[in-house]
Amino acid sequence: MAIYAIGDVQGCFDDLLALLDAISFDPADDRLWFAGDLVNRGPRSLEVLRFVRDMGERAITVLGNHDIHLMAVAGGHAQARRKDTFHDILNAPDRDELLHWLRHQPLLHHDENLGITMIHAGLPPQWDLATARACAAEVEAALRGADCHDYLAAIYGDTPGQWSPALGSWDRLRFITNCLTRMRYCDAQGQLALREKGPPGTQPPGYFPWFAIPHRASTDMEIVFGHWSTLGVCDTQGVHHIDTGCVWGGTLTALRLDRGSREKRERIGIPCRGECAPGMD
Repeated sequence: MAIYAIGDVQGCFDDLLALLDAISFDPADDRLWFAGDLVNRGPRSLEVLRFVRDMGERAITVLGNHDIHLMAVAGGHAQARRKDTFHDILNAPDRDELLHWLRHQPLLHHDENLGITMIHAGLPPQWDLATARACAAEVEAALRGADCHDYLAAIYGDTPGQWSPALGSWDRLRFITNCLTRMRYCDAQGQLALREKGPPGTQPPGYFPWFAIPHRASTDMEIVFGHWSTLGVCDTQGVHHIDTGCVWGGTLTALRLDRGSREKRERIGIPCRGECAPGMD
């Protein structure tokens, strides 16, 4: 059985099918992990969502910022943006079933046997695995419970910018969500720089890629993540970045997880047509 983690698909269904052909994916035996952002910007978000949902236990996905944005728009808690391309989902006859499935997906997945953790974006330096799992579970409970609409209405915004165990209510859930689905840079104390989206070297002085903070509590973890298309291929310090910019005309990447090591894992990528021009938000 092969296990592959796949980077941000973002509605690029044809590219996903091409990647599965490239890895000789066997749906009877193999398993897929998706690093979030199944939807938006590409042309076929509905097909991607149905495909991953219909895989059942053969696929695991964590939620990304575009997935949460879809749920907020569908619930009337946010306005669709000009470049959003998930209207096929909002108008689908099975939209309620798909959205119900989506909001029951995790923000963090950890496989005890493989010793690998998957998130969409990043972890603040204060979080070890236990803290990250507990924090993710708080947001998952809000999404799956009676507070779902209140959560989606309160989730937008960049504050608070730094972790404290004393954070409460929506501030706490917003910070957790921002880390797991939006984070790229922070300073040594974990202050987030959520508006910085460029490659390393473009961030303000004193800020670093979240995984480059030397004292971070997650240094013993092996982490797979997406979200940061401008970062490119990155396998360092126990982290593997797999959003290689499919929707921007880059590649769609599969990372094999069932063999190899923390330092070296096999990557397979296919070139993508690209649905968005570089520089679009």
